[in-house]
Amino acid sequence: MCKEDGVLNELSNQEGNSTLKQEEPEPLQIKQEPEPLPMKQENQLISHDQKLYSCKICDESFNQSSLLTTHMRTHMGKKPFTCSTCGRSYDHKAGLIYHMKVHSDEKPFSCTSCEKRYSSKFCLTRHMNSHTGQKPFSCETCGKAFRSNSDLLLHMNIHTGEKPFSCVTCGKNFTTKSNLVVHMRTHTCQKPFSCETCGKRFTTKSNLVVHMRSHTGQKPFSCETCSKSFRCQISLTLHMRTHTSDWPFSCGTCGKGFHEKRFLNDHKRTHTGEKPFSCGTCGKRFHQKAILTSHLRTHTDEKPFSCETCGKRFSQKGNLTSHMWTHTSEKSFSCETCGKRFRQKRHLTSHMWTHRSEKPFSCGFCGKRFHQKRYLNDHKGTHTGEKPFSCETCGKSFRWQSSLTHHLRTHTGKKPFLCGTCGKGFSYRSRLTDHMRTHTG
Repeated sequence: MCKEDGVLNELSNQEGNSTLKQEEPEPLQIKQEPEPLPMKQENQLISHDQKLYSCKICDESFNQSSLLTTHMRTHMGKKPFTCSTCGRSYDHKAGLIYHMKVHSDEKPFSCTSCEKRYSSKFCLTRHMNSHTGQKPFSCETCGKAFRSNSDLLLHMNIHTGEKPFSCVTCGKNFTTKSNLVVHMRTHTCQKPFSCETCGKRFTTKSNLVVHMRSHTGQKPFSCETCSKSFRCQISLTLHMRTHTSDWPFSCGTCGKGFHEKRFLNDHKRTHTGEKPFSCGTCGKRFHQKAILTSHLRTHTDEKPFSCETCGKRFSQKGNLTSHMWTHTSEKSFSCETCGKRFRQKRHLTSHMWTHRSEKPFSCGFCGKRFHQKRYLNDHKGTHTGEKPFSCETCGKSFRWQSSLTHHLRTHTGKKPFLCGTCGKGFSYRSRLTDHMRTHTG
């Protein structure tokens, strides 16, 4: 048995025995074994910084036996103090008391600059750095700086790839214990954080905070380019890519680009035919969970998205967005080159390619050149006759996903483009545009 195992077993046996005699206790991990001291004398030793109690594993010394006992738990992984609200555990009672303030909403520490309040002095100190801009902790690998040492330690896992915290249920690994704790709630269905307004519950406090903004209308994250505001930082980050044309994830089959990897994974299934999401009512299968969610509303007739202008309700957010344009003629996105204006950013982005002279992608059959790889792949289909997008209902195949989407409306009867004047629906936006002229003359 190694030295460390012996020490841990010895301490574990001592802590597990609650009936140990008080007289003549066996010395606890002490290199020097002094005579037991009266409390007064022990306090005198503390004031003189004498440390008599040493850990045999790491040689760290303490001036009280209780501090050594607490320290030994860090080697054993033992955390006997558990929060009754969320289940988080701590190796000493002070840590639990400190943590309980999160649930009690007690926030005794306030910022002198903005009066924001915090449950701990540590959180306040880290917040204060947001006013001063101070980031004293820097990564030796890439030079990135952080406001707190804990943030730096979390960042370091990116370089090392270390994920020391493992889920005992599914084996998934995490870089931080807090991420593991949040993940464990997916197995227990525990959602300790509830919204006081609507009662909806969440696994993390941060998700609750973001949700609360849907009631207050608060959108604290603003785009410096177009001033559009968002409820959370990640939404702003994704939005910023619409200005930079940053598409970090591209499909190897058709070249289409995506802001997030999850959207790329969803898209890939349109090529592989994989449909892992099935409807429990009719058995129909889908390649995206979001499409399944929308489909389920056809059984329940649920329409959770309502227009604030006219009150009309929709089963899908995309249909509501399209409908909203019928109430406004505003075209807030303008081309800096020719001045042409557009209602939606994506239309401007597509238009911008018409001004670019560079066409780096050329067709091997006819030599025609294209701005983007996905346009080249679409073009190649005219030579090969390939039609990778097929209808599940009738089997008809199409060269483009958009053509399949339009075709599916012949089966579903869906008419997402609605006239704001008379309410008539159309399968295609172009037909709605033609119809609108009957009202304007």
